[in-house]
Amino acid sequence: MKPPKVLYYLFVLFLIGFSTTSHSQTSRTKDSLWVIETTDGNTYIGTVSNFNTDPIEINTKIGILKIPKNTIRSITQPEKYQLVHGEYWPENPHSTRHFWGPSSYGLRKGEGYYQNSWIFFNQVSYGFSDHFTLGVGIIPLFIFGGVAETPAWLTPKFNFNYKNGKGAYGVGTIVFGVLGASSEFAGILYGTNTFGNRDKQLTLGLGYGYSSNGGFTSTPTVSLSAIFRTSKKWALLTENYLLAVGDSDSFGFISGGARYMGRKLAIDFGGFIPVTSEIDQLFVLPWLGITVPFKW
Repeated sequence: MKPPKVLYYLFVLFLIGFSTTSHSQTSRTKDSLWVIETTDGNTYIGTVSNFNTDPIEINTKIGILKIPKNTIRSITQPEKYQLVHGEYWPENPHSTRHFWGPSSYGLRKGEGYYQNSWIFFNQVSYGFSDHFTLGVGIIPLFIFGGVAETPAWLTPKFNFNYKNGKGAYGVGTIVFGVLGASSEFAGILYGTNTFGNRDKQLTLGLGYGYSSNGGFTSTPTVSLSAIFRTSKKWALLTENYLLAVGDSDSFGFISGGARYMGRKLAIDFGGFIPVTSEIDQLFVLPWLGITVPFKW
């Protein structure tokens, strides 16, 4: 497939996502539930009758609490899916990715995270707006004396939520190169469609590989991934790929695992199974990743 045709289809899907962007506004009513996070890391949920007083009074299950404004980090309304059987589930700290591949949800403006996978894969991502996230990653081979080359990558992504609140659309690219070696690069241009919310989601992806000296591939890479949150601190993960090689050969990966979601980090662990006619025996590639979110 020639580059102009690939870009045309992704641009059309990008416009579709833009036209269905959600512009929700927060309404403050006496019956609305609010989540107040304080600078010492505590979280309180309840109703607030007046936001103009100092301290702010929040009516919680344990009674009315008075919280000085100078100790409040944020005041937000929880999404409906975050209230489960009367219990508040904090947001998934890594809802924009599965094990490593992206979902269609993006970071909000000012949100970011550091992710470490397989010890050597390091990435920092930041939300420059509610609809644009940029990630930068490296494998720091320079920590081993005498190695001058540094594998690195960029992951820009545009994302838009659907108006019905039941999904999102994303379009972006992942560009790989080796710093200190040459100016050559390779990557994949992709589009994703996510069904569901940030806690329970199914993502379909379609992408075309490219390189600085070979143009675009003629066959796509297809992905199917999901997050299914089972409790306040746990979720199940899967991330699966089908890649075409040449005109007739293909291979893929299927995976499964879990995510532990703490207050200040997320830990992913699982395994990837290569699927190809060239492999006679079943084996599992282990996965371990740690994500530390931040706001700036």
